[in-house]
Amino acid sequence: MTGFIEVLRHMSAAQKPAKGVSVYTLFVNRPAGRVLAALAYRVGATPNQLTVLGALFTFPALAAVALVRPGPGLSVGVCAALAVGFALDAADGQLARTQRSGSPSGEWLDHVLDCVKLVTVHLVVLVSFYRFFSLPDPAFLLAPMLFELAAVVIFFAGILTEQLKRQTAAPVPAQPAPALRSLLLLPVDYGVTCLSFLFLGSQHVFLSVYCALLMAHLLFMAAFLVKWFRELR
Repeated sequence: MTGFIEVLRHMSAAQKPAKGVSVYTLFVNRPAGRVLAALAYRVGATPNQLTVLGALFTFPALAAVALVRPGPGLSVGVCAALAVGFALDAADGQLARTQRSGSPSGEWLDHVLDCVKLVTVHLVVLVSFYRFFSLPDPAFLLAPMLFELAAVVIFFAGILTEQLKRQTAAPVPAQPAPALRSLLLLPVDYGVTCLSFLFLGSQHVFLSVYCALLMAHLLFMAAFLVKWFRELR
């Protein structure tokens, strides 16, 4: 037990900067990932194994969204599996930093699976809308397509901007994230998208929550693209 606590403390001191992340990531996902990473460290697991384990939680749950009629049981199960998968996504990086075992191949695997996850989550919602929902209008089938567009553009442009900044400018010391900024970023946190599946069994509620998150993603996508372009200029 003492060894586990020491590993946990070491990981707490080696966290990524808090800038640009929401309160869910700061206070829920990273702490959960830290516990999972400490457990993995104690049993000798590798970061890539945690990455694959996260995929094993995520993708079967997403397949269930497309294949099974929504209900309370499915909603809770999908939400829990996606949340655990997201926590494991945070755990693999923390474990790599603790073991000093980070590698280009591990980072590549992590980002590729993240990209596949972002595409798949909205594709299965589209299938579920088409198969199981009584939509007010067929135009609502466009919602998952637009959501996927916004989520993938934010993901790709954010990573690209970070890489270009590393090439063209000196590193900027990490600063604490303003509380208001972290709160405002909450609607575009993937963890909140995971939590939205808790309402999948209630079609009207899920549709309302999903469309609200879509609007937030579209607004933030526009704001982020302008911000990142100006920073790189």
